[in-house]
Amino acid sequence: MKYTYTAVFTEENGKVFAKIPDLDGCITSGNSLDETIDLIEDALSAWLCTAEDENLEIPKPTPQRFVKHNADDVLSLLKVDTLKYRALTEPKAVRKNVSLPLWLSKIADTKRINCSQVLQDALIQRIGGIA
Repeated sequence: MKYTYTAVFTEENGKVFAKIPDLDGCITSGNSLDETIDLIEDALSAWLCTAEDENLEIPKPTPQRFVKHNADDVLSLLKVDTLKYRALTEPKAVRKNVSLPLWLSKIADTKRINCSQVLQDALIQRIGGIA
């Protein structure tokens, strides 16, 4: 799934703090803005994956003009794709037992078709892709 949320960045004493106000506990900090952007994108992706896995309600993003922040804060839209995040962070393969008609299995073997790859491709297409 793809999501877009506003991140609020605050600089204090040489540190950069970031939060996603719409998602309770989605916060991080870093030593530079670039580092903190990477960290908050990771935190946002992990927060959303956890919510998806646990069937938790995912709050709708607040329009940026309504996000509460201090005058010196920097606001930025962050777009994350939880399918891409999962592909990067959970690359381990698992074995699944599937059943095929004998005739189809024979033709696939004859044509040297990798059934695992075909199934992966079909599942990715079915769930909306990871482009």
